[in-house]
Amino acid sequence: MAEDEDIVVVGSQAILGQFPDAPEALLVSREADVYPRNRPERSDEIDGSLGDGSYFDATFGYYAHAVGPETAILPAGWEDRLIPVRNENTGGATGWCLEVHDLLLSKCAAGRERDWEFAEEALRHGLADPLELRRRAPSLPLPPDRLDEVEGVVEGVIAHVESSGDETSQA
Repeated sequence: MAEDEDIVVVGSQAILGQFPDAPEALLVSREADVYPRNRPERSDEIDGSLGDGSYFDATFGYYAHAVGPETAILPAGWEDRLIPVRNENTGGATGWCLEVHDLLLSKCAAGRERDWEFAEEALRHGLADPLELRRRAPSLPLPPDRLDEVEGVVEGVIAHVESSGDETSQA
């Protein structure tokens, strides 16, 4: 696919790399936001073969949405923390999924309520450590005013989960 056997998964479905049995509430999306790791300029080929309405979509009930490396706002060092997924279901390719803290920070930076809810749900199920989110947040590549805003979102997400008292376990 796109002449690259390494595919980076940056959207919600990246949670499956680290947590293959993730809670149902985190698996609502039918799309996987992906790009070829070594040939990102060829990501549009993914939409053609695995995208919405493709034979792949009709067969498996989910589809790939081609994005680029610039799509997700990620903290420093994220590439070193990617989780490789390669098994009988990947057809010889390796999916490189965001590590959960990097994924949740990108969700907080996205600025959408549904992404904040995703982050809350992951914390509620003990899939991430609030202290690690706080530690990595300052390394997001954002201007200072926007970084302050995203750090506020991170704090709000953590506070909302802690105040609800239904955190099930610790990462």
